[in-house]
Amino acid sequence: MDGALRICSGQPPGRGRPGDGRAADHVVRPLPGGWDVTAPDGRRLLIAGEPGSVPQPGAAARPYDVALLDLVASPWQLGDLRQRGLLPPSAVVAAFHLDDRISEPEMARRCRLWGVTLPADGDLLRGPAREATRGPAPPARTLVLGGARSGKSGEAELRLAGEPEVTYLATAAAAGGRSDPDWAQRIAAHRARRPPGWRTVEGVDAAEVLRQSSGAVLVDGIGTWLAGVLDESGAWDLAADEPGGLAGGSPAAATAIDAATDDLIQAWRQAPARIVAVSDEAGSGVVPATRAGRLFRDQLGQLNQRLAAESEEVVLVVAGRILTVAI
Repeated sequence: MDGALRICSGQPPGRGRPGDGRAADHVVRPLPGGWDVTAPDGRRLLIAGEPGSVPQPGAAARPYDVALLDLVASPWQLGDLRQRGLLPPSAVVAAFHLDDRISEPEMARRCRLWGVTLPADGDLLRGPAREATRGPAPPARTLVLGGARSGKSGEAELRLAGEPEVTYLATAAAAGGRSDPDWAQRIAAHRARRPPGWRTVEGVDAAEVLRQSSGAVLVDGIGTWLAGVLDESGAWDLAADEPGGLAGGSPAAATAIDAATDDLIQAWRQAPARIVAVSDEAGSGVVPATRAGRLFRDQLGQLNQRLAAESEEVVLVVAGRILTVAI
């Protein structure tokens, strides 16, 4: 590598040659899922071998200067390689093996989220200067809103696919003990699709996690967190039993809810970690038939507004498509 790599046919160097090989004094070594290439000047390239392949450098691998990865097939490999120190901030990462699995505008959007390059055929990728950085920092706080089955959780997870350190705050854990097979199945599905390198925290104080975590935090989601707060305060029973709900005579419950939401907002505002949080857009559905339902809708709507006011980015997910909400 003389400081540049030209992408033309999408064919990797040394393709079809078994064993180690040399191409123009570049040392080409096969590894599971791809190739490891070392240039005469010592700079290094990691390249995915086939569409869908995930290169797997060994434990003793040295950091790479350039990586060509199939990020359509597996965006999570990016965070894993960064976590292992194999893609330092100065590394140039480009999406590779591009085809019709995903539209070009959507791939371009994802590449911007991950801080990687989307090359066109014939583009020239230059090896990084040693002092180079990944580019502009992502938003410190992002609120991802959406209705049921809109794809909001998947979008939130996708946004952090390239992060080397992620804490997944699963706020539904408090409700996990209920005798509801469908609920248990949903939680199991969420757990199964998390990358193995992510740290999962369940059933704890959300505000405290935000204050103590580093790296990035994914909160999924605000609605289940609020449901737990209403449960602990006794608001559900009050809303069901009293004609006026909370307004009918429960200052203690109202105070407890206000204190918990104030604490969450303060932690959200001051957290050292990057945060992406998922919440339900509760105002687009029908009016709930019960006082408890209306209480939850009203409280969640107010909390969403407060979180949005403290966020650098707010997006709405509709049928899997992303709409940026102007701030």
